[in-house]
Amino acid sequence: MPSIFAYQSSEVDWCESNFQHSELVAEFYNTFSNVSFFIFGPLIMFLMHPYAQKRSRAIYGISALFMVIGLFSMYFHMTLSFLGQLLDEISILWLLASGYSVWLPRCYFPKFIQGSRYYFSCLVITTTMISTFLTFVKPTVNAYALNSIAIHILYIVHKEYKNFGVSCPPCIRIGCEAEKDLESLFLLPPGRTNRTRNGDLRHLIEVSVILWATALTSWISDRVLCSFWQRIHFSYLHSIWHVLISITFPYGMATMALMDANYEMPGQTLKVHYWPRDSWFIGLPYVEIQDNDKSC
Repeated sequence: MPSIFAYQSSEVDWCESNFQHSELVAEFYNTFSNVSFFIFGPLIMFLMHPYAQKRSRAIYGISALFMVIGLFSMYFHMTLSFLGQLLDEISILWLLASGYSVWLPRCYFPKFIQGSRYYFSCLVITTTMISTFLTFVKPTVNAYALNSIAIHILYIVHKEYKNFGVSCPPCIRIGCEAEKDLESLFLLPPGRTNRTRNGDLRHLIEVSVILWATALTSWISDRVLCSFWQRIHFSYLHSIWHVLISITFPYGMATMALMDANYEMPGQTLKVHYWPRDSWFIGLPYVEIQDNDKSC
């Protein structure tokens, strides 16, 4: 049995031909497409700094985990080692767990938690630790299991998408009796006046879902239709997945921050901005928080 550190010791092999461009790099494009994680990770950490200071400094940890995923994914695709595969998948698992702990609305907590985010975080950590050990049981299904978590996230986003814009969402009543108070929670930056305030969150949700669906299609196509892509000499879909999912992350992060503020930060104003400029058609979304003088 080969060492877990050995090249190609993993049972998972992607569609890209191995060692085509270097004797040291198994999958060249799948390896270096992870550079986008090292670009967006520090940028998100910098742009979300004011938000993290007021909401939760765990945001820094989530951004760091995002970069760790890029590092471990690069190592995995460079070596196709069993250790690289596990490090890649486990880091994704802990990133998802961190996001759940910080942003999941309390109304989706199990009833026995009684709305306590501390106890919910403990439950998430315990479950994630157990899941971490389970990744060794059947490593070939880990990636599918991780992608299936997106079904629950989509369910929550869909419910919030439908509920957002009512004066007091049914998830948690925040005490605002006037709809204008809730609407003032989300303000558009200059250059985006063509969207309504509620429409800005809807835009983020829609773009996030489209990006994720496109990325997932690339991932599945690389696994299921590999022979076809190899026949036409285009076996780069998994590297496209890396780029698309790294772009999806900041959109998803901004989306969850807005939905979370709807319940957790009713007394403050969230402003949506886009880097490098708000007026550009395409940009990297982030949020800033300002104290709101209005009282519910």
